[in-house]
Amino acid sequence: MIRSFLSVLLIILVSCHSHNKKEAQRKFDTSLLKQNEKFRLAGDYDSLIDLNKRYYKQADTMNYEDGKALCYINLAELNISLENFQKSQILFDNAKKILDDSDDNMHKARFYNVYGRFNVELRRLDKAFQYNNEAMRFIQKSEKSELKNDILFSIYLRQAIYLIQKKENEKALEYFHKAKKLDDTGLADCAISDYIYMHKNRDSAYKYITIAYNKANIGGKEDGIALYANTIMGEYFLNTKEYNKAEDAFKKALKINEKTKRIYAYYAKYIYNDLRVLYENTGDKEKAYFYLKAYTDAFYKTNTSLLATINQDMESFITETRKDADHHQNKIYWIISLSFIGLCLLGLYAWRIIIALRKRKKVLAHEAENLKIKMNSNRQEEIIKLGKKNDPEFLDCFKEGYPGFIDQLLKINPGLENSELVFCAMLKLHFTSKEIAAYTLVQHRSIQQKKYRIRKKLNIPGETDIYHFFDSLK
Repeated sequence: MIRSFLSVLLIILVSCHSHNKKEAQRKFDTSLLKQNEKFRLAGDYDSLIDLNKRYYKQADTMNYEDGKALCYINLAELNISLENFQKSQILFDNAKKILDDSDDNMHKARFYNVYGRFNVELRRLDKAFQYNNEAMRFIQKSEKSELKNDILFSIYLRQAIYLIQKKENEKALEYFHKAKKLDDTGLADCAISDYIYMHKNRDSAYKYITIAYNKANIGGKEDGIALYANTIMGEYFLNTKEYNKAEDAFKKALKINEKTKRIYAYYAKYIYNDLRVLYENTGDKEKAYFYLKAYTDAFYKTNTSLLATINQDMESFITETRKDADHHQNKIYWIISLSFIGLCLLGLYAWRIIIALRKRKKVLAHEAENLKIKMNSNRQEEIIKLGKKNDPEFLDCFKEGYPGFIDQLLKINPGLENSELVFCAMLKLHFTSKEIAAYTLVQHRSIQQKKYRIRKKLNIPGETDIYHFFDSLK
């Protein structure tokens, strides 16, 4: 009777401990991810770094490996915005190593959603789709929680953006509206207005831009959403030739950029280019030249002091986590040694060796696959960087990465000029018309005309998507 009572009591105690542990982890997740997103949108780099360092140490104290993985993902996402892709890859690898052994579907959904965005930045659109669909699958299997809708919003938004790049515009709009139902910040309205504006529906675009602009500027906000909203509003007024209003919106965007640039470091060059076009249209050559120079400096000149600080912060974080891993490894060795002494009489030594070998085999296979991916990624990154700089060496480097592509173009039309081959190479990398215009310092309309001429020279049917055509050439 007493033995039975003690067994029941032990079960109750274990159950209570398990419940308390899960509750502490749930609070950890909610606090970390909510604050991280707040600092990310505000462009508050220092607070974001400090937050993730503190929570990593807290996760270590709690023996909460998934908590560490969330910190890795947060910092990987930050480095995507800074176009610091190599650091992102290292942080993603660390997170995945932990989450491979996790059964938390929401954490995996968060990982694959952000990892999809990382892949689209490297022009791997199909991979981005694959990973975002994985995120969708995991979030649907996760339990209801305060964070579920936040992650689902991001999944819907990314899915819409990827669908636009695949020219599946109707589906994209469906996902934008799904995202909008989960968002009250104005970010979804910004994305919808940008999409509609690019598809020439000015009246609808103005409606959504105005909604986004008003939400973003409530109380004088100066964050990433306000930066996005003011830039789109300026581009809308630029297109409708309301130049004074466009100038006001762009100047406001520049002011916000000054505050948020340590997270949205890439954004200034787009505003400078918009202002250059504005002043060219109004005939103010002096200001047009000023912003052309500012754009060129921002585009080609790496802010070495800023990048050095960012890399120092990342290296410091990664070094700390390595020390933590070494410390835990030493603890594990002691535990294994003591366990072996206590359990050797029960014949578990052989079983432990088999399990260890299996894990080692899995790790080696994972490392080999990662090495292969990194080698391909580094080559792809180099080609993309040269393309973004419109570097004279871009075409030669592209030929090495895609050896048969140029030959196939020349078989179709041997008379293609070098500049046309460069343009085709950029389309092969899925650079948008807007991006090519920015990289080559020409107007968006000129790029559209160039696309039309390329279609004629390569005999591309009007109903065939030009990106799909180039994707079919290897």
